[in-house]
Amino acid sequence: MTDPLEQVAFDIETTGFDAADTVTVVGFAVPMGVRVFVQTGGRSAVDVEGVVEEATETLVKVSTHASELEMLTAVAGFVEERLCDADVLLVAYNGERWNGGFDLPFLRTRFAQLDVAWPFVEVPYADVMPLVSDRFNTTVNGDEHGDLAAAYDVLCDGAYGDLDPFAESAEAVAAFEEGRFTDLALHNVADVLRTRALGRVAERYCGKSEFQVKSLTPTRSM
Repeated sequence: MTDPLEQVAFDIETTGFDAADTVTVVGFAVPMGVRVFVQTGGRSAVDVEGVVEEATETLVKVSTHASELEMLTAVAGFVEERLCDADVLLVAYNGERWNGGFDLPFLRTRFAQLDVAWPFVEVPYADVMPLVSDRFNTTVNGDEHGDLAAAYDVLCDGAYGDLDPFAESAEAVAAFEEGRFTDLALHNVADVLRTRALGRVAERYCGKSEFQVKSLTPTRSM
């Protein structure tokens, strides 16, 4: 029996949902810790990494970048170095499903508009959200808890929720506008760790075929 691929959870934050909005944070939960990229819009960010790592008690590396282009270029370099051709499975929560999703479609648009090559070449991907919604019961008091934070609280120990400074993900928009980059990074760390925890639960209780693994490799390179 072959060993399962090591899951790498990822999540992004943005300034909104329109095609012209920008990516503000990209985070990955890798086997040894968390890697977070933050763009500051040209503003200064003071000791984001130190504050985030102390708050999480997890190995976290945070880099700040003056623009979205610089950040996505750095993300592409990280993906090429750490994920491409490695024995990993990229996972997200509502990152991209057969009938929707957010993170990957948003990233494709921003990479295309900034003319940066798509980095996820030879990287298999699976979405955790359908596994949670279709294969687990997350109903509490008659209401289904299908979003990331709520599903995590139902199925996992809930510890990572304490890291999140936001009650709602929408607060990430205001945090970027106000230059609260540490809060942004902490929120992203909480989300990638929650995604990884849910992915590991699914790994323990769901069959391999239910992960619906897909390739993110484009049909033509630049």
